[in-house]
Amino acid sequence: MFTVYHPELADLARSLSEQHRDLLAGRWDADRLAEHQAERLRATLAYAGRRSPFYRARLDGLAEGDDFASVPFTTKQDLRDAGMDMLSRPMHEAWIFYETTGTTGISTPCPRDNVDTLHNNSVLTAYYGTVFDQYGDRQVIGVSGPSELHATGDTFGDVCRNLGLAVAKMWPHSPMIGFDRALEVMRLLPITGLFCTPGMALSLAKKAVEAGLDPRADFSLDVFMLTGELASPSLLANIGELWGARAYNALYASQEASVLAAAGADGALYTAPLINYYEVIDPETTLPAQPGPDGVRQGELVITNLYQGAKPLIRYRTGDMVRMSPAAPGASVPASRVEVLGRVGDQLEINGRRITGYDLEDLLLRHIRGYLDYQIVLADEHIGLLLHGEVGPDDPGLLLAGEECRDRLGAELVVSFGDPGAITSTGAMVSWKAARVVDRRSGRLGARDEREAQAAHALAARRR
Repeated sequence: MFTVYHPELADLARSLSEQHRDLLAGRWDADRLAEHQAERLRATLAYAGRRSPFYRARLDGLAEGDDFASVPFTTKQDLRDAGMDMLSRPMHEAWIFYETTGTTGISTPCPRDNVDTLHNNSVLTAYYGTVFDQYGDRQVIGVSGPSELHATGDTFGDVCRNLGLAVAKMWPHSPMIGFDRALEVMRLLPITGLFCTPGMALSLAKKAVEAGLDPRADFSLDVFMLTGELASPSLLANIGELWGARAYNALYASQEASVLAAAGADGALYTAPLINYYEVIDPETTLPAQPGPDGVRQGELVITNLYQGAKPLIRYRTGDMVRMSPAAPGASVPASRVEVLGRVGDQLEINGRRITGYDLEDLLLRHIRGYLDYQIVLADEHIGLLLHGEVGPDDPGLLLAGEECRDRLGAELVVSFGDPGAITSTGAMVSWKAARVVDRRSGRLGARDEREAQAAHALAARRR
């Protein structure tokens, strides 16, 4: 409703809504998109170079006609070092303040003004409309997020309001709510869809089973919209089966860079080309990643925001490995598809073979269903998989998982059963690797891995 009081923002909201309707309808051809991106790139460079103390110094000496590839990258360390000097608008011109969690380093400020919010939420409203339209008009959507200084509750609440969906904000880790009350609310309303992390979806199922409830029979979930952590197809399938719902990898975003990709009805994650410019680079050479015969590029994602809000980022190295595929005929959204493979630093080398966290999780869990939690243990002589839930040693999926582990990684898979504890709930706050992987191989843990492991254990201790 705030746009009623700001006519220029009402006009922007209508324009963005129309642009995304056109995108979904296939009315943005390559030429129109290229012209739009070139114009908005120039606008972001001029805007940030004029308003942001950081970018004023960083872009000094660059002429308007210079190749965009000559613009220096922005890194996470730049964000930490610059702090408020990264902003292109003072805080009093924003509408809300967010920050990164700061569990493994200094929190970086991430205020947003109305321009930021309208651009990002217009993407989510358009893309999520294709998802929620499948589930009728009697939906109540739960939203679970990590903290009050995180965008989760505001963003998804606003998008659901745009789509005409009722919302209940639930924070199971909050001492005022807790898991028992969250489960009660989920049954009472009843909740039909839930935004949360994959770890939260598993934790809620675990708590429900401990309370004598059947997640499939005693709840009314149709759809999980999962975000904030690594989510391989195998994990999504297991969560969906646990709850008798469909689980989407719904959003790829960060506090710093905002919305980078979002789900469509077919389950793929789609880029948002009207609001971001994307590059995929080799993380070691920083040269553009070359596409394979199928047009797929794999490497570190670099983004530039195409809107001019509180904190536009220019050539920001996300630190995330992705696979980016060209737009496919008949897709829910006519845009490039992206698979988020985990952080660059979370890649693992096993028996001389390099594998991302996403592909390792997908490989080990592909044939296994019914687990309520899991953890991977890397030893010098084998790979361990700890499972908690309704999976037993006679499960036929375990044999298949072992065969594929030997074929892909040349390693024996040793499966054990038990509860890994609260540490697996820390992935969104620390890292997937710290939450899900115990690396017991000699000499493999670096200083960053040690810091993150310590942060994950400390957070898990508080949650216990």
